[in-house]
Amino acid sequence: MSNPFAEQIAQAMAEMQTELARAEEMQQEMNELTGSVTSKDRMVTAKVGSQGQVVSLTFHTNDYRDMAPAELAKILTDVLNEARADVGKQVAERISRFDGIGETLRLSMTGGSELDEILEPLWAMRPGFDADEKKKKAGRQEEFRG
Repeated sequence: MSNPFAEQIAQAMAEMQTELARAEEMQQEMNELTGSVTSKDRMVTAKVGSQGQVVSLTFHTNDYRDMAPAELAKILTDVLNEARADVGKQVAERISRFDGIGETLRLSMTGGSELDEILEPLWAMRPGFDADEKKKKAGRQEEFRG
């Protein structure tokens, strides 16, 4: 006979390996991610990486030569901030693929999942185990986490 608890642990480990592979794939994707924005007057394009680093600034015209320094600085600041916002949006979209994973892990580690039902008979065998006290502790833990 096989042990259902061991099978459940093996399944959880397999799921974790799958999620780890997804996370590694996403990390590679994030390293290559860029955001690019062109100014409204089409004078300059800024390209930034996923960490907000400036990858390139490309001037499409020579109009910048006739601009006041403050005017050029404003255009560059605006286009860089927009490019950073663009890459930030892309990062957020990719991270949202992992919504719920943390909650699932937290529940399995702190109780409130099917794992609780499986472990209940084992906890009950411990000397001095009080099921009501365990529920109170779990409730306090949830309060602490907000």
